[in-house]
Amino acid sequence: MKKVKQDESCVDSSPKIGVITDGISRDFEYALDTMVDTGLAYVELQYLWDKQIGELTDTDVNRVKGLINERRLKVSCISHHNLSGIPLETSVSSTEYRNQLATLQRCIEIAQELESKLVRIFSFRKEMVLFGAEPIISEGAWTTLLNRLDEPLRMADDAGITLVIETAISGNITSAFLARKLIDELDVDHLKVLWDPCSSLYCTEVPYPDGYEIIREHIAHIHLKDGVVDLPAATFDFCAMGKGQMEGFYRSILNALNKDGYEGTISFESVYTPENGTREDGFWESLPVFKELMEMLI
Repeated sequence: MKKVKQDESCVDSSPKIGVITDGISRDFEYALDTMVDTGLAYVELQYLWDKQIGELTDTDVNRVKGLINERRLKVSCISHHNLSGIPLETSVSSTEYRNQLATLQRCIEIAQELESKLVRIFSFRKEMVLFGAEPIISEGAWTTLLNRLDEPLRMADDAGITLVIETAISGNITSAFLARKLIDELDVDHLKVLWDPCSSLYCTEVPYPDGYEIIREHIAHIHLKDGVVDLPAATFDFCAMGKGQMEGFYRSILNALNKDGYEGTISFESVYTPENGTREDGFWESLPVFKELMEMLI
């Protein structure tokens, strides 16, 4: 195994820049070595080998911790797909919901072991209309969402962990607007936003200034990627960074983060796969643009 150690000063310096490792490879050691070689210091954990992060055993977690520490990297976020894809009407006493909370508890334990303060959650399966007129409104869905997050938030509070709710296409929190509304109504210190401005293009939210100005004080983690949305055609195609609809917003967002003294983490979310290529090919194609953008924060 190739063992490469990174200069500790690179890890401790601001800004806190990294990558979701399976965007490089699910071969975790290879992904970490690639991070070291490319100067990315903050590890976001989603899929490792043949498991999602919340499925790791204690032995697995000890191995992960050792591999990260060998390279003097740090963990930004534990990013299991917690509370994703299940209906809001799922009973809190149901096996499905209890299993979700058990996995969330496992992710909290892993975050503590790996010295990360953040655990990602989603906002259940998307209801089409949360607010508005009958008969199209999903009656009571928003109140149900608030209630369904009560126990997860108590779990996080007890553990001293912050939950970051992602602005995601498939969930009920699709936009910065809805993320801010959720945070204002729940009013707890241990819930922040994992802002994915590219995903919010799919609900027509303008990333900057609209989205950013709404949640600037509540962002704890950011995913950056690029894509092309055609909402009437119901399509969302990923592309190399700088070649999609996010290109006109990156620099404004990063300038604003600089001005506001952002102290959170930023992950390159490498999800673009070139034609006849691999996810890793997409990583290498986008990396120069990502690193050039990140230089704006130094």
